[in-house]
Amino acid sequence: MPGTTTIAVAMSGGVDSSTVAAILVHGDGAHSGRNVVGLTLQLWDQTRLAGKHGIPDAPKAGRCCSLDDVYDARRVAEHLGIPYYVVNQQERFEKDVVRPFVEEYLAGRTPVPCSLCNDHIKFDQLLNTARSIGADSIATGHYAINQFDPKRGRWILKRPADLAKDQTYFLFGLTQTQLARTLFPLGHMTKPEVREVARQRGLALAEKPDSQEICFIPGGDYKQFLTAYLEEQGESMPETAGELVASNGEVLGRTRESQISPSASARASASVRLRLFMS
Repeated sequence: MPGTTTIAVAMSGGVDSSTVAAILVHGDGAHSGRNVVGLTLQLWDQTRLAGKHGIPDAPKAGRCCSLDDVYDARRVAEHLGIPYYVVNQQERFEKDVVRPFVEEYLAGRTPVPCSLCNDHIKFDQLLNTARSIGADSIATGHYAINQFDPKRGRWILKRPADLAKDQTYFLFGLTQTQLARTLFPLGHMTKPEVREVARQRGLALAEKPDSQEICFIPGGDYKQFLTAYLEEQGESMPETAGELVASNGEVLGRTRESQISPSASARASASVRLRLFMS
């Protein structure tokens, strides 16, 4: 990405994106000579459904996209001496991520909200915001490798060095335009190496645990969230009981609301197929 002088770092308040900012600020390796700006997207009010239908009254400490994460990102930006902005994208996030999640889940399909967020928010709205503040590229803490293949004439998304942290699956929807304006500085690093760089750069959150949950579902209880969200919207939870059927037509069990209770033989059969698939 020749000619880039200012790059916006998507700072989530975690160790990965914070380390990316530190790498770019200190000009490590190929990423030298860039002005750096930190951006955090405010996506969901963690207190919005608190206390309803079993949802905790207070957001879980350390969860993704919480107010604590915003504070952590701001502190890292201050430590690194870079400009920092919080961008409110809550309305767009609900329209393009939360609502499709609800609709898909109730339709019996498995949604991938993180992929939707990447496609419609993080690598769409964030790039637009970056351009508005004078940055023509962004960098994120995703574990992936982004390279231009001159023979194919296109950008190629590759798996990272740390396969245990591979996030390319959640990035499959990125366009060529988005890939051309995005850096993944952690693609050639392992998680332990990232934490070590964070320690060397004096980042206070070097030991901060990873968050792997859906940011707008406290505690990971989908039923609690769906019930509370639909109630807020003036809707009711539809009847979801039915058969759990494999692709070959075999009935593995039945669902009762959000509970799945397949027979022992069906669980064994499914387990065998899973082992074969993973082999």
